[in-house]
Amino acid sequence: MLMDPAMISAIEIHLGGFTLEIQQSILVWLILCVVFAFFFYFAGRKIEQADPSRAPKGLVYVCEEIYNLILYVVQGNLKETTARYIPFFGTLIIMMLVSNLTGLVGLQNPTSNVSFNATLALTLWVMIQGSAIRKAGLKARMKELTEPMWLLTPLNIIGELALPISLTMRLFGNILAGSIITLLVYTLIKNIAPWGYLGLTLTPFLHMYFDIFSGVIQTYIFFTLGSYFLGQQVSKEAD
Repeated sequence: MLMDPAMISAIEIHLGGFTLEIQQSILVWLILCVVFAFFFYFAGRKIEQADPSRAPKGLVYVCEEIYNLILYVVQGNLKETTARYIPFFGTLIIMMLVSNLTGLVGLQNPTSNVSFNATLALTLWVMIQGSAIRKAGLKARMKELTEPMWLLTPLNIIGELALPISLTMRLFGNILAGSIITLLVYTLIKNIAPWGYLGLTLTPFLHMYFDIFSGVIQTYIFFTLGSYFLGQQVSKEAD
């Protein structure tokens, strides 16, 4: 008998007296990592074999459109450094976009897990700070926090630390709220059956907003802000 993946809330791994619990949201992300690893590998092979003198088609055309979509999100912020960071942003944008849509098939969105969002936000924040230090040096980065006057240093530090918190909570709040509202509507429909069947005509509109529209918008906001702050540190045009 096969078990419905949507019914698995978590997997527990017991190691001696230690218990590791992996939530469904993390399992979904790990599965997406494997799926996209194969996708990017075979897509790369297809692109290498494609004839550049002919119009792209099939998988190559899809990859070209995905690339253009990623450029639309980050190129305006990263400017001349876009090529350097496109693998990082491109991979995460596509994976987050798909993960935000997993609610359509009854799975828990990875981005509804606050620890998952915090990990992504901290990774992005560390990249921003590391890139700033690599570009100008640690001393110059520390001096930047004291501008325009040293009295504002605490506020500048708080502003830097607020970025990962803001990215985490904005994404977490919007995705989780959509999941909860959709669950409540389905519960209401179930409890008022048989009139609930009439309510099923409304649920596609809920999914269109909370899973599709909101998922796309939150992905766009997350990486637009992330690429903006990174661009402020690494782009020469931003100086």
